[in-house]
Amino acid sequence: MARSQKAARPILFVNAAIVDGTTDRPKTGMSVLVADGKIREVSERPISSPSARIIDLAGKSLMPGLIDCHVHVTAAMTNLGQNAMLPDSYLAHRTAQIMTGMLMRGFTTVRDVAGADIGLQMASDEGLIVGPRLVICCKALSQTNGHSDFRGRFDTRDTTWFERKLGMLGRLVDGVDACRKAAREEIKAGAQFIKVMANGGVASPTDPIAFLGFSREELTAIVEEAANARTYVSAHLYTDEAIRRAVECGVLSVEHANLIEPDTARLMKAKGAWAVPTVIVYDALASEGASLGLPPDSVAKIETVRVGGMRSLDVLRSAGVMMGYGSDLIGTHMHRLQSEEFLIRGKVMPAHEVIAHATGNAARICQMEGLIGTIAPGAHADLIVVDGNPLKDLSLLTGQGRHMPLIMKGGMACKNRL
Repeated sequence: MARSQKAARPILFVNAAIVDGTTDRPKTGMSVLVADGKIREVSERPISSPSARIIDLAGKSLMPGLIDCHVHVTAAMTNLGQNAMLPDSYLAHRTAQIMTGMLMRGFTTVRDVAGADIGLQMASDEGLIVGPRLVICCKALSQTNGHSDFRGRFDTRDTTWFERKLGMLGRLVDGVDACRKAAREEIKAGAQFIKVMANGGVASPTDPIAFLGFSREELTAIVEEAANARTYVSAHLYTDEAIRRAVECGVLSVEHANLIEPDTARLMKAKGAWAVPTVIVYDALASEGASLGLPPDSVAKIETVRVGGMRSLDVLRSAGVMMGYGSDLIGTHMHRLQSEEFLIRGKVMPAHEVIAHATGNAARICQMEGLIGTIAPGAHADLIVVDGNPLKDLSLLTGQGRHMPLIMKGGMACKNRL
């Protein structure tokens, strides 16, 4: 919906039970006033607003819009090498569908960690795409034979000709000077943080999981460029060795972290780094990847990281590392599983902590603390209404939004069955 369609009339939610991840019980009997796209007032007492439309939420929960900190909205195909070859015009329409699906699951903000460009961000902000707010890094940085090199062993083409295609998630850079320039170019292109591939990966064909991406000198240079731009570096990381090395070089956002050990988790805590686990994607790739076109070399690598996913959640939590919610699903068909990560995490930690991963913690990771992931005066009116209490049943956050009669982004109802 375009901004011009925003209703001028304020909305007053009454009898709201607020669930935001800050406590293990709903804050009941709350009133919340929304006006001009923002949350204007939150009170335990009745709010007077004669012009407001009143919505009674008795028996329902009011939550901040959910935030997914690890998505690839342009990953329409499971085979990312083939995805990179899709025409930009075609892929933009597929991306719009993926983003709409995310919004209809209650995700009002997503952090894209390789692929999305500023054009998609502008289209979402202007309402040309009905989708979540986009926080972007543009193209991820990878070394040759790293996790964004999809050429295969016998393909010697130069990659610069397709690195700017919308479907290509990353770009290949080698050497300190090239890394500095690439980081600066991505920031110039609109990147709000920098993403690097600092470990081998599943979806790329020639880099085993144990491979280390970039030299320490290259990583340190990229971290410095991000810091100069007043932002941070996010890194694709699986193995304990790679995680420790990256954190020592100044990486703050550890993506995946499947094979982390307790000592490295404690180092992350001491350095102020955080983690964005993405456990659901490995179950999805193991069960569906081959049938959806994931190359055999990639399928063979899945089990190594899949078995460590659940253990990593406990290791990170025990060390006190802040975690954000992440799904990392690729291929149009797999995106439907985005909300299932709630159930996986709910097996090893309390529901309010899991919800915090997708609200307050995620807002900090997106560098939008106080603006999203909270129900407080001055925040964007990104809100969802849930039938029942997700603190007692996290499955209410799944089911493609079927338990969410209202989804609001910027004060505008994108879905309203109330």
